[in-house]
Amino acid sequence: MTTIAQQADADPDHVVDIGELPPISPPPAHDPTARLGPPMPTDRLRGWLVTLTVTLIGAVVRFWNLGWPTDKGTPVFDEKHYVPQAWQMLRNGGYEDNPGYELVVHPPLGKYLTAIGEWLFGYNAIGWRFVAAIAGTVCVLLIVRIARRLTRSTLLGALAGVLLICDGVSHVQSRLGMLDIYGVPFVLAAFGCLLIDRDMVRGRLAIAVREGWIAESEWGPRLGFRWWRLAAGVSLGLMCAVKWNGLYYILAFGLLSVLWDATARRAAGVERPWKGTLVRDVLPALWAIAGVAVLVYLGSWWAWFGSETGVDRHAVGNQIQASAWLPDALRSFLYYEGNVLHFHENLITGAPGVGTHPWESKPWTWPMGLRPMLYYIEQTPSPLAAGCGASQCVSAQMLIGTPALWWLAFPMIGWSLWRMATRADWRHAAVMVGYMAGLLPWFINIGRQMFFFYVTPLAPFLVLGLVLACGDILGRANAGRERRGTGLLVVAIYVGLVVANFAWLWPVLNGLPISAAHWQAELWLPSWR
Repeated sequence: MTTIAQQADADPDHVVDIGELPPISPPPAHDPTARLGPPMPTDRLRGWLVTLTVTLIGAVVRFWNLGWPTDKGTPVFDEKHYVPQAWQMLRNGGYEDNPGYELVVHPPLGKYLTAIGEWLFGYNAIGWRFVAAIAGTVCVLLIVRIARRLTRSTLLGALAGVLLICDGVSHVQSRLGMLDIYGVPFVLAAFGCLLIDRDMVRGRLAIAVREGWIAESEWGPRLGFRWWRLAAGVSLGLMCAVKWNGLYYILAFGLLSVLWDATARRAAGVERPWKGTLVRDVLPALWAIAGVAVLVYLGSWWAWFGSETGVDRHAVGNQIQASAWLPDALRSFLYYEGNVLHFHENLITGAPGVGTHPWESKPWTWPMGLRPMLYYIEQTPSPLAAGCGASQCVSAQMLIGTPALWWLAFPMIGWSLWRMATRADWRHAAVMVGYMAGLLPWFINIGRQMFFFYVTPLAPFLVLGLVLACGDILGRANAGRERRGTGLLVVAIYVGLVVANFAWLWPVLNGLPISAAHWQAELWLPSWR
């Protein structure tokens, strides 16, 4: 059986940094964690200074002129659904009691968060967008730390933060009172927690190898209580409490965690690693990730359960009969959830009363952002569009994925699959799991009406995949000076291109007044019109 130490000797990629400019000395040979992978960078202080600096820049960009645009002081696009629902929750103490909208079709957490901003600043654009901007800023902080842990490079961590700041999808969604942005920090937090859990599991197994009790059982040792995996379950439950698509991340991340356990046991020299994972790890993972997530999701409905007038709160005895084995409250809750599921299943393109939305798109167009969303537009002679310095002005806000990022989606996917197939690169595999969990489920019901803003949780994983590719371009820390210099030049040019592309799109991402000619120049593809 190949031991961890033998594997480390056979594959030096496991013990080198792939992105940091200064070479990092290898850890001492007696360090057991070195046998299971490279250590974290030692520049902890610099790492946090870089993280906070990039996050501050992200906050400035996200919060700049946050109150614009509005529809004559009212919400724009789908803000018109969720902003008043959040205000109603604030008025009622946490629940909705007016089904007249016929769109009470999402869990409450995202609307709770919007209500916090409305409570702080009132029923205005700043109020209903404030917490969304915080969520977008938190995503920047998280992706810096996640990329740093993935690559063991503070440089690449900072690069991930810069790219996410310059992503048009993340930027626009962070500046609107919609729900999608709220789920992203929870997905990123769950992913980051599982990364930490992976490192801790390998550290515990390394200790077992060092102390000589790794082979006491053919299944390997028990790994103890894993707080970070539990935290991942809590985060995924919160994601589901924003929107139901968090369910797919529970499935994907749960399988990923179990797979990491099996490969860690195998790397540690456990005699029967897969059976050991089945016996020791699967049930705890099922509880920590899926079970805890369900409990957190149910807990997010606390106000509804405690209400008397919440939507369908007393469906038992009115719309449906009582159950002999379910409490009335839970029976009513399942009826409510069933109605929500029916709504989503029957939101079909071209259905009677629905029709085709002018900005609808399908998931095969999403990786490259071929069909964006127009959220807001005002044209002269409206005074709201004045101030562009031309006789004809346009003020428009469009959800566009920065092409310098999104148009590289398929090359990024191809490169990650190649690295997975030829080098068994777990980093690329992990990012692909997160990316595909946000994309592939939408192909299940392809006739459903869909929109580009559903890709909001994909954006960070697109960025992480591109950052891993940049790390491969930079090369190893012990590569020659010429090799590293050339790689740094290529990456620097690319980052500059992304920043310039984001700057060019700035007016249409933020609804700023521009001339009609400039507006036409911003619409690069026919499908953007």
